[in-house]
Amino acid sequence: MTGFIKVKNLIKEFPIRGGFFNKQYEAVHAVNDISFEIAKGETLGLVGESGCGKSTAGRCILGLLPPTGGSVRIDDMEVTEIDPALKKSLKQRMQIIFQNPYSSLNPRMTIDTILKEPLLIHRNFSKSKQNDFIAKLLDMVGLDRSVLSRYPHEFSGGQRQRIGIARALVLQPEFIVADEPVSALDISIQAQILNLMQNLKKEFRLTYLFISHDLSVVRHFCDRVAVMYLGEIVETAPTEELFRSPKHPYTRALLSSVPLPEPERDLSKRIILKGDIPSPVNPPSGCKFHTRCPHVMDICSKTSPSKTQVNYEHFANCHLLT
Repeated sequence: MTGFIKVKNLIKEFPIRGGFFNKQYEAVHAVNDISFEIAKGETLGLVGESGCGKSTAGRCILGLLPPTGGSVRIDDMEVTEIDPALKKSLKQRMQIIFQNPYSSLNPRMTIDTILKEPLLIHRNFSKSKQNDFIAKLLDMVGLDRSVLSRYPHEFSGGQRQRIGIARALVLQPEFIVADEPVSALDISIQAQILNLMQNLKKEFRLTYLFISHDLSVVRHFCDRVAVMYLGEIVETAPTEELFRSPKHPYTRALLSSVPLPEPERDLSKRIILKGDIPSPVNPPSGCKFHTRCPHVMDICSKTSPSKTQVNYEHFANCHLLT
């Protein structure tokens, strides 16, 4: 697999400061040395519990947050060390769809202004070309041109997310980070938005990083899945293989928690993890999951597991596999 997006040893820490001189005395280890690649035209799902670092990783990849360490490359162009003169052109290639359609749109701007603003900043379009392109884009996301004169508060959540998707596509990017784009929507609207994103992927030849905690949505939408726990990626595999044969104990616990419409299902097989997620300020030594793992061994608390190749494109970080 040739990586279009290459993330290597990405680290993001948020300093905790205090005292009279406002010195740093601790740090939140939000993303801890993660590496993965996304092929051109692929959708990679990034899953895990809330607070595991998924959204922070996505924002670091886009340059919205400066990483503490590591490398992010798009087509062999280093994102983290790019020349300021080239940063503007890079922003055209990478965009984001935000989680909350209610807070991601400026309430003081009309939809026309929201969608045209990126074109005014990045491209020298004439007004007629702007209008034609915006009208075509609105049609693609299932909205009428009449919405342009209205404000965000006049729309439903699903309509606002369609506007957010249109804004992300207005510069015709190659790569989009979709940060839980359907989690704030009703179930019926979720299906519409996911189908829309699939159609737009084909139309614009997009590559997605799809961040979500909803494994049912990920199974429907993604080609591969990376499972995150406490800032680290613990397992990566093609979607169907991961759901059929998970190897990491955390992945198994996640999959067993997915609700299924089967009243007669034997719930005794469900894996219930004990204890709380450790603090990212002071994460456990060795394997970060050992404090909750049902298969914990002595080595788990002392040594961090290395990546083990289960088979082609399936990797897991667990001492059980070595």
